[in-house]
Amino acid sequence: MATLNERSNIVIRFSGDSGDGMQLTGTLFSDTSALLGYSVSTFPDYPAEIRAPQGTVAGVSGFQVHFGATDVNTPGDYCDVLVAMNPAALKANAKWMKKDATAILDADAFDEAHLKKAAFATADPLAELKLEGYNVIWAPITSFTKTTLKDSDADAKTVARCKNMFALGICYYLFNLPPEHTEAYFASKFKKKPALIDINRAVLKGGYNYAANTHAFANTYKVASGLLEKGTYRIINGNVATAWGLIAAAEKSGRELFCGSYPITPATGILEELSARKDLGVKTLQAEDEIAGICTAIGASFAGNLAVTTTSGPGLALKGEALGLAVMAELPLVVVDVQRSGPSTGLPTKTEQSDLMQALYGRHGESPVVVMAASSPSDCFDAAFWAAKITLEHMTPVILLTDGYIANGSEPWKIPNVKKDYPAITPPIASAGESYQPYRRDAERLARRWGIPGTKGLEHRVGGLEKDALKGNISHDPENHQKMTDLRAAKVAKVADFIPDLSVEGDAEGDLLVVGWGGTYGHLLSAVTQLRASGKKVSLAHFRHLNPLPKNTEATLSRFKNVIACELNMGQFANLLRMKFPHIPILQYNKVQGLPFTVAELVQKVNELRIFG
Repeated sequence: MATLNERSNIVIRFSGDSGDGMQLTGTLFSDTSALLGYSVSTFPDYPAEIRAPQGTVAGVSGFQVHFGATDVNTPGDYCDVLVAMNPAALKANAKWMKKDATAILDADAFDEAHLKKAAFATADPLAELKLEGYNVIWAPITSFTKTTLKDSDADAKTVARCKNMFALGICYYLFNLPPEHTEAYFASKFKKKPALIDINRAVLKGGYNYAANTHAFANTYKVASGLLEKGTYRIINGNVATAWGLIAAAEKSGRELFCGSYPITPATGILEELSARKDLGVKTLQAEDEIAGICTAIGASFAGNLAVTTTSGPGLALKGEALGLAVMAELPLVVVDVQRSGPSTGLPTKTEQSDLMQALYGRHGESPVVVMAASSPSDCFDAAFWAAKITLEHMTPVILLTDGYIANGSEPWKIPNVKKDYPAITPPIASAGESYQPYRRDAERLARRWGIPGTKGLEHRVGGLEKDALKGNISHDPENHQKMTDLRAAKVAKVADFIPDLSVEGDAEGDLLVVGWGGTYGHLLSAVTQLRASGKKVSLAHFRHLNPLPKNTEATLSRFKNVIACELNMGQFANLLRMKFPHIPILQYNKVQGLPFTVAELVQKVNELRIFG
């Protein structure tokens, strides 16, 4: 009988060919963990090539799940268990295994042909990868899946596609998790094809029973009961959370939501989710290109909609000219940029934070916009909501930066009471009969009033040519252009009066302030927590608002002896801080590998600074 070991948290990594269903397997495992009350963080890792040759390292797809009873802020640096469906998956992921990790390998795939495709030099992959000391389980996953379904009517292709459920069943046994939630998924997913329900359920149980009856698993694991705050939860990824935050903002503002976008990895999921919400009045247009996407959104904004366009790095570059039009016309517009590795096509399925300078300055002329960033998959809901509130109430475009890591990653999200927990959104909509001048502004926000076409008496013109500071007529007057340029910049700067102060996690002063923004939050928080536990005077300041910066930014940075900005780029936010506050020295730590930080490397970097007494 296997020995039951109790753990506070576990990291498991599923890996295989793109067609092996590892993303689904990881999703089902994380869903089960979350439904049992565990804190969960996931990291899907897709191949950068669209159709990499099967069996090669380039074609390996992975999904990492970190679940535990305590707060889980990252998908984990290294895994306790690696499931590898072929030699290429083992080769690509062996470096992410802990020293005492378990590897569950599909023994049927480790033949001469597969070893050759994975570019192993010998017939002994364990020796070649120096894995002799690891707990390696050679499980006949493919052949046992075939045996389980030998009496079914399933064809060979269907049988092959089920082997991921055999691996999932093994993992459910290994971690003492019930398979019932996944069986319920089968019943819902295949309700029109009941034969597929029976097939997948049989294979899932087959994997579970194999693990229970074989002597290969000397240990099983039990993670302490989950401690999530009481409430109603669901697993959510960043793209879905972004879409829902925008929908909530539309509801709170009384404006219809329109999204005009061109599909691009990894932002497409937002457009897909919004297009499925016609029941909530959402209007979407899949445009023929990036320029058409933003231009349709600008037209929808002129017509009185909460207008959104979504994209990733190269698409943001294409939208630059039209975004300048939105700045000049002073129309509300949310541009969601799900950052990926660049430049050009780069690594389109990998994460990065390299679009900050483009978001801040990547347009011709003096063209300021508000720039914000979400920090986690569930935080995308709040960030999208507040981006919409700012754009509608301040009549200025807002760029919301997320990234591939949080867009595809998921975590439990406590479903909020939007009616009670979120503020009203009150766009400055002009009324019929008022004395309307398109560029007359309120003193509090410097926002012009929004004249919705079709409203009697509000006939006006807006466009790309410079406008008179009140009437909106075309103006070539040099002094008027200076005045309007100043006003557009001042309006963005005024947003600082309506955003929260920068908060510090840890002491308000000390030896080191770690600074970050966007999807690095979980890793930075975990690293700072670990450093503080070792007695170091380290704190964290994580920015949501990047332009304008919170009003207390300078004062906060000045209270620390040292400041280090950690980013998945070559130092863009560090350089922004240097420009804004040249008297404050800013250290930096950067990584551009298409991967998130690991907590271990962050802790190591801070320790190498040798700044502690």
